[in-house]
Amino acid sequence: MKTRVYYIEDEIQLGRIVSETLENQGFQLLWETNGDRVMGGLESFNPDIVILDIMLPGTDGYHLCRQIRNKQPELPIIFLTAKTETADLVKGFEAGGNDYIRKPFSIEELIVRIRNQMRMHKLLQDHEQQGNEEIRFGKFIFRPGLYELISPEGITRLSEKEMQILRLLLYNKNRLTDRRNLLLTVWGDDSFFNTRNLDVYIKKLRNILKEDTSIEIQTIKGMGHLLIEK
Repeated sequence: MKTRVYYIEDEIQLGRIVSETLENQGFQLLWETNGDRVMGGLESFNPDIVILDIMLPGTDGYHLCRQIRNKQPELPIIFLTAKTETADLVKGFEAGGNDYIRKPFSIEELIVRIRNQMRMHKLLQDHEQQGNEEIRFGKFIFRPGLYELISPEGITRLSEKEMQILRLLLYNKNRLTDRRNLLLTVWGDDSFFNTRNLDVYIKKLRNILKEDTSIEIQTIKGMGHLLIEK
């Protein structure tokens, strides 16, 4: 079955190139140019993944991402945009984006990222079908299939990237998780841009886990990250 890609982009020339290339690569595609029409297409097309520009006529990409998340919490969303500031990146992930590609970009990179997101999505579905996987560490119970981290203080809902990174760190608990392998597994490449993304998420996870002083995420410069249970 073909992967259904919902492509939201108002630049006509770019949109045609990307649409034709993805279709030639075997994807089923719906291309929308106006933010105000996106939600209608979401329901009728039922996509497997969304490629979402930020600056759009009508409703902007950030707002659309939040709307899509409310309707389909697990649907992969890749932001595709000319915005490059760190604040824009953080805003995109906070809105619910799974990945973020800067313009100009190569079609090859976009295809790799689409396939990586679909692979990760399938892994999550497989975990959910296998039941509620639980990983216990410190005073936490981690349920990756449900995006939940449970502690005596309550339940923290994790984003997809937070879940993926924490799961990899826990699978290697008390052992070094290679930084490059982590980047390739979660983002599909180890570019400088995604290295900065990883730093943002490691900081967020440290903040989430700080209520248990027996748990620590260490950064080994030039090598990777280490989740320690003391």
